[in-house]
Amino acid sequence: MEKRRVVRVSRALLPVVAVLAAAACRPSVGTPSGPPGGGPASSGHGAEFLGPADCSSRGEAFREVACGSEKAVARVLARHTGVPRDGPACPPPTDFVLHISAGGPSAPRGYACMRNLESPHPGDPGQGGGPLTVVGDCVHSVREGEVRETACDGSGELPPEFRIGSAVARRALCPGATDLYVHLGGDSPVGCARRV
Repeated sequence: MEKRRVVRVSRALLPVVAVLAAAACRPSVGTPSGPPGGGPASSGHGAEFLGPADCSSRGEAFREVACGSEKAVARVLARHTGVPRDGPACPPPTDFVLHISAGGPSAPRGYACMRNLESPHPGDPGQGGGPLTVVGDCVHSVREGEVRETACDGSGELPPEFRIGSAVARRALCPGATDLYVHLGGDSPVGCARRV
């Protein structure tokens, strides 16, 4: 089979959730709990709203809660300032990303890399979700030069066409049987995929 060029993964359907920390902002998915008057949200669980190892509830609003609480549904794996495209990548097991808008000088704009406390884990290899495409994930072609991650078991919106078997520093290091090269980013930016 003829080798394919490196394609980019489309992130159009990934679960990225906005969290707004100031009352003046227009809420889209949810607003964390905070003091009246629109000040920065704070639950007293950590020095930073949804800092590393903190937990959140989910629903109409994301709130920081104690990790032992029955309301806790996800844990922060990493927390960064800025926006994901300009900052460090989330860790591989990240299930979803919370974007946190500035709510004052003590609540800088940033993003939290979140992991569900219980299944499902869309960020795990082959599950068809999460903010990263990793070894073990499956993809489906959506147009020339672009693929979208999908569940390897066929339960996703799109059936799997290729499975990423390894990640390497450059295309020439992929196995000879590689059918598709997928741009992953990071230290090993080329995913070597085989048709399924």
